[in-house]
Amino acid sequence: MIGIVIVSHSAKLAAGVQELATQMVQGEVKIAVAAGIDDPENPFGTDPIQVHQAIESVYSDDGVIVLMDLGSAVLSAEMALEFLSEEQQNKVKLCEAPLVEGTIAAVVQAANGADIEQVLTEARGALAAKVAQLGTPPISSPSVHRGGHKEGAKEIYLTVKNRMGLHARPAAKFVATAGKFKCEITVRNVSANSDAVNAKSINQLVTLAVCRGDEIAIAASGSDADEALAALQQLVETNFGESLKDSPIPPLFPTPTPPLSRSSLSAIPASPGIAIGRVFLYQQTLAEIEDIQVDNPQTEWQKLHAAIATAHREIEMLRQNAATEAGEQEAAIFDAHLLCLEDPTVLEAARQRIFEYGLAGTTAWKVVIDKTARTYEALADPFLQARSADVRDVGQRVLRLLTGVAAAPLNLPEPAILVANDLSPSETAQLDKTKVLGICTVSGSANSHSGILARSLGIPAVMGVSEELLHLENGTLIVLDGETGEVWVQPDEAQLSELQAKRDSRLAAQIAFKEVAQKPAITSDKREIKVMANIGSIADAKVAVNAGAEGVGLLRSEFLYFHRHTPPSEEEQLQIYEAIASTISPHPLIIRTLDIGGDKPISYLHSALETNPFLGWRGIRFSLDYPDLLKIQLRAILRTTHQHKIKVMFPMVASITEIRAAKKILATAQAELRQAGILFDETMAVGIMIEVPAAVICADKLAAEVDFFSIGTNDLSQYVMASDRTNPKVANLADAFAPAVLRSIAQTVQIAHNAGIWVGVCGELASHSNAVPILVGLGVDELSVNAAAIPAIKTAISQLTMAQAEAIATAVLQLDSAAAVREYLEIQIMKPKV
Repeated sequence: MIGIVIVSHSAKLAAGVQELATQMVQGEVKIAVAAGIDDPENPFGTDPIQVHQAIESVYSDDGVIVLMDLGSAVLSAEMALEFLSEEQQNKVKLCEAPLVEGTIAAVVQAANGADIEQVLTEARGALAAKVAQLGTPPISSPSVHRGGHKEGAKEIYLTVKNRMGLHARPAAKFVATAGKFKCEITVRNVSANSDAVNAKSINQLVTLAVCRGDEIAIAASGSDADEALAALQQLVETNFGESLKDSPIPPLFPTPTPPLSRSSLSAIPASPGIAIGRVFLYQQTLAEIEDIQVDNPQTEWQKLHAAIATAHREIEMLRQNAATEAGEQEAAIFDAHLLCLEDPTVLEAARQRIFEYGLAGTTAWKVVIDKTARTYEALADPFLQARSADVRDVGQRVLRLLTGVAAAPLNLPEPAILVANDLSPSETAQLDKTKVLGICTVSGSANSHSGILARSLGIPAVMGVSEELLHLENGTLIVLDGETGEVWVQPDEAQLSELQAKRDSRLAAQIAFKEVAQKPAITSDKREIKVMANIGSIADAKVAVNAGAEGVGLLRSEFLYFHRHTPPSEEEQLQIYEAIASTISPHPLIIRTLDIGGDKPISYLHSALETNPFLGWRGIRFSLDYPDLLKIQLRAILRTTHQHKIKVMFPMVASITEIRAAKKILATAQAELRQAGILFDETMAVGIMIEVPAAVICADKLAAEVDFFSIGTNDLSQYVMASDRTNPKVANLADAFAPAVLRSIAQTVQIAHNAGIWVGVCGELASHSNAVPILVGLGVDELSVNAAAIPAIKTAISQLTMAQAEAIATAVLQLDSAAAVREYLEIQIMKPKV
């Protein structure tokens, strides 16, 4: 690609032009600056050596365009050419176009892949539009789009509904999605009347302080604006993959609880559990940075880029480990870390301090990171304040790489309680759960990512303790209670005995709970109900097995198609399916074919923004319009059946015609594999999702075509109740506890059993322990739930008899509202004691 060099007397002017040009093409074109001279008293001027270095930094065989302001800038550029080889000189063109307009025109044309002559022509004609406009009679000033969005941009308004708003993890997903598109994208917080910010900047986005219930406006202008808006809309409307249910979070300022003794210290509870052990003091190693200036900014910039690249690889490895240990949702914390490294505003600020002020890379990086962290700390929202720790964590990682200062090892010689001033998310994610009995820090909060990771790892933790704990000697006996926030230093025998009893009681309850989860789910009168897991990755499969899943009732295969530019190949899919099947072996795996379109668009498959996406081109409708895409997926699934227990099911089926068309493509895939001599299970079970009223009404006809039904209560609820579950004004109507939805389930189960096929429920209703008696009483054969819900669901099943369940199911079908159903269940059900 063509490289661009800006030569100017003023470093600030050149930097401004460079920034404007970079924003126009989102960094796709290499742009170098040669501006100003190294004379503090008279910094204006140009230097041929500097111009030569700038040309070399962006040089490629495609050529380089050099734009200049005036006077000596032209002379310096001409002189710089003399330092180049003859071959290089032939590929470097000096352009007489005006600096600002010419640079913008040149980079835009270069970003489109034009050759050097086309770029030169475009740059030289850059003033044509302005001349034409000013040569006509005066016109009124163009209006400015309110909120700072670019005039003429396409704009959508959405409500953010996930519990903590645009905190780091959803913000990371937002920026990653925006970054896939070439168009210019901005976002503003309508509820806070904020200005628009760059949607591809993680730090700018988070500082909008978007909270739950806030309305945001996303605007896009460019060739792929429609696709970008559709993708971002899908991301927001699916709540960034997070549950809308309020999970318990330790209070920011917990109500003080009466201590067991006067010697206990108060802190912030961050992760539940009682830890008893000896102190292990940990002191973070921070890179010491001196405020120094350098003579070779290009070298400093290259060093910083190398350190950032290494940090990126380290964080990716850390993310993989965190996904295995703490789960995919918690590992997503490090997506925000990765995006912080790539944040264009952070990188540009560091670059300016290196090239304009002559700061060392270490100094420039530290200044920018500190400033960014302070921006978070100044926000009113405690959740966003806590994100400053993530910024500093990323910053320290890069600084250690730049200075060669290694992080202090966190290797405990024996099990102990870790006492520290603070722990970064990176440090917390690497803790050895077998050695760290508990965590006790002076800084931090329950909302910090360190606190979140501690909870996911199951390590009791308190934060905000007195600094006097940092002066304890290693080996001092302490006790902490992560639920109450209390800490005891050297408790006496009576206190220790009481705390041990309390700890042992909790551990016994947890063990009993886990033991139930690892056993089959059997009612008191010996009816077995299969409890499976809903998953969306290999990491999810591992979590599900550990939680007691008896297989996978729903693998959302679309995860293979997201975050890429082309569909996954047959071999890629085969490897993933085999890895998941091996992880849950010998249990079965049900793979749902690609369920995208409408509310889950994929730009490279040309799925466009729709007015009513939930009533649109999605599920099986989409796949049948891409028969080759579906056949490739079915071939990969069939090949997996040779060594594993695999079933396949098709989503969003509403008619006999659709399932027969899908089965025809399946038959074609089977025929191809037979002809190629590739083994597969000829008897692989085929099922469909029951998600639309049409499928319920025609269940008898559909049952004759398949081996099983799986009821998706999330979609079924919104279609039965005619309420878009992404629309906050009517979302409450899309309630799976509504009698109309429950009657649809009852009708489906009865018809399926009459036809001799089994029925599962894989929607969110199956993960509600209160719904268990209804579903079991209606005759559902299998429940597929979120992995975290498995122990509670199995416990609820074990406390039922079929007679009790059937009586409850019969009763709720006669009630008149979802609220009445819930009230009835609260009265009837004895909740599990855990």
